[in-house]
Amino acid sequence: MLTALIVLPVAAAIVVALVPSKRREIHLPLGIALSAIPLALAGYLFWVFQPDAAYQQVERAIWYEPWGISWYIGVDGISLPMVILTALLVPISLAASTSITNRTKEFVVYTLFLEAGLIGAFLAVDLFLFFVFFEAILIPMYFIIGIWGGERRIYAAVKFFIYTAFGSALMLAAIIALAASHTAEFGFTSFALTDLVNVDLTTGAERWLFAAFAIAFAIKVPLFPFHTWLPDAHVEAPTAGSVLLAAVLLKLGTYGLLRFNLGLFPDASVDAVPIMATLAVIGIIYGAVVAIVQPDLKKLVAYSSVSHLGFIVLGTFALTSGGLQGAVIQNLNHGLTTGALFLLVGMLYDRRHTKRIADFGGLQKVMPVLAGFFLFMAFASIGLPGLNGFVGEFLVLIGSFPTLPGFVIAAATGVVLAAIYLLWAYERVFTGLPDKEENSILTDLSPREIGLLAPLAALIVVIGLYPGFLLDRITPSTEAVLDHIVDQTDFVIPEPGRVDDVLVAGDSS
Repeated sequence: MLTALIVLPVAAAIVVALVPSKRREIHLPLGIALSAIPLALAGYLFWVFQPDAAYQQVERAIWYEPWGISWYIGVDGISLPMVILTALLVPISLAASTSITNRTKEFVVYTLFLEAGLIGAFLAVDLFLFFVFFEAILIPMYFIIGIWGGERRIYAAVKFFIYTAFGSALMLAAIIALAASHTAEFGFTSFALTDLVNVDLTTGAERWLFAAFAIAFAIKVPLFPFHTWLPDAHVEAPTAGSVLLAAVLLKLGTYGLLRFNLGLFPDASVDAVPIMATLAVIGIIYGAVVAIVQPDLKKLVAYSSVSHLGFIVLGTFALTSGGLQGAVIQNLNHGLTTGALFLLVGMLYDRRHTKRIADFGGLQKVMPVLAGFFLFMAFASIGLPGLNGFVGEFLVLIGSFPTLPGFVIAAATGVVLAAIYLLWAYERVFTGLPDKEENSILTDLSPREIGLLAPLAALIVVIGLYPGFLLDRITPSTEAVLDHIVDQTDFVIPEPGRVDDVLVAGDSS
């Protein structure tokens, strides 16, 4: 099943590529239809997934035996939400790309290849295989930004590629060093995560390897001060590129920190808590403050990502049950809300051909449905009780307080600042009277566009009201990570630090 989830988007891309270029009217509908197949399979995977800490649906086959590389994939409660999110957002992103009329076939092909790489990275249990997928996604995203982006698309694409490729080089060196250490200790080479967690590293070696992985993932998040590539990439990318970049691709960074840094380097992770928490809080406050002063609506949403992703990093390095649960579920929540906000900005840009906040005003009079969706998504992003953002931020903050009380107090200001920049943006764009002629003649959302936003809104409400169906699947895996850290280090979780002391998943509604 998991191999099919990776192979199906590749097969779909090949099918679309074989359609003659002159049949432009077929490329996008065919891509949307074919991308619905991995979505259906991902839904079935969620249905059959059992709440358990172990990897499920495991597939392992030797890829290159002399180097110990294998096709080793599996899914657990940490990776499952991201696989579902990727499979959901790809068809939605393609369906939102009807404004792309130039080289449509290539756009669909690159998007489907991107989907395959993302799902592969989230499912990989072999570190070399993970690196292959981690690198492979750079190519389609580079072209999506560089071909279909805005005026400064080449600059943004090159900057994105250079930043992330630098981090990848560090991670590759660390992966090779880790595999060499395994060979020296056990007599055979392996890149499997389940083998590498048993490597006995010196304190110095563990810290250096932790730093290499952490920098690679911090660039991908991006965590302050490695964030400068993100606003340019978001602003210049087409709508589908921005949605997949913010909602899924950035999560490889937060996912990697939890999966690999905590799993492979428990002692170094404990030692790095003050550093990572500090960078997370700086990112939360910095991203929010910069978002407040942005004149560009799309860049405002981009900087909000820097702020919100800081909460995920804070929850990860709180090293408590609630913090880890909050980090995982907030990965999904951020993808839903920020992905929807980028969709809305793109729909507005398609009509008005500007992203400057000053060019708008009074749009709720002429576009009440779009205004309603934007306000709803803003409330979800802020963390209004009853919506998904509240669940994630509440778990992160209450879960992090036992180990990082001062950082939590500082991070809580990010919630207030989020309300300022999002609601102020709504006021300037949508309230009042449309005092510009261009705004008074805009058309509201079409049934197609409403259909793209409706499933995201529905999931936001369902997760906000009943997060237990997700937390039941997430909790065993996050507890296993926490148990591994406690077993391998002298770290003691202060009370309340376990899930039963913070929030029982089954009663979380």
